[in-house]
Amino acid sequence: MEFNPYAAPQSRVLQVTPQAEIDRMQHINTEATIKSVGVLYYLGALALTVAGVAAFTGREIEEGVPPQLLGAIFVAMGAGQGVVGYGLRGLQSWARIPTVIFSCIGLIGFPLGTLINAYILAKVLGKQGKFVMTPEYKEIIAATPHVKRKTSIVVWVLLILLLIILIGIIAAVTMGK
Repeated sequence: MEFNPYAAPQSRVLQVTPQAEIDRMQHINTEATIKSVGVLYYLGALALTVAGVAAFTGREIEEGVPPQLLGAIFVAMGAGQGVVGYGLRGLQSWARIPTVIFSCIGLIGFPLGTLINAYILAKVLGKQGKFVMTPEYKEIIAATPHVKRKTSIVVWVLLILLLIILIGIIAAVTMGK
């Protein structure tokens, strides 16, 4: 064959099969949950980084522990959570192990931390979670971009209420000091 500079570009076209759509619909809730956990890790990374930077100001939080050491630990954990959050948002398979480590640490936060982190562990270590974080599932996502998860209005209302409550708590804490 001869090279024709005027020919239309040739590319590999992903064929959408009904099976790919079925697989995506079966796993889309787990996919959304794992990506949401990634957002939670982003928020945790932000909080830990801010706490770490605040510790560098020199105020002693724990007696006998240098604030710079505590700040360095917080910043390092915040950076780690940020990287893991990025991996979870991208459904990267390498993010499963650090997620398990952070979630096992989070189990200590009884009762709410225990419930949330047990749920995260179940999703990441479950059969669907393992499949969602594979290259095969990424091919399914690429082949089915039209398949979307619908978020209920109830979820949006609860999210807005949670944000309002969090802003109120932060305002109360900062005003009280």
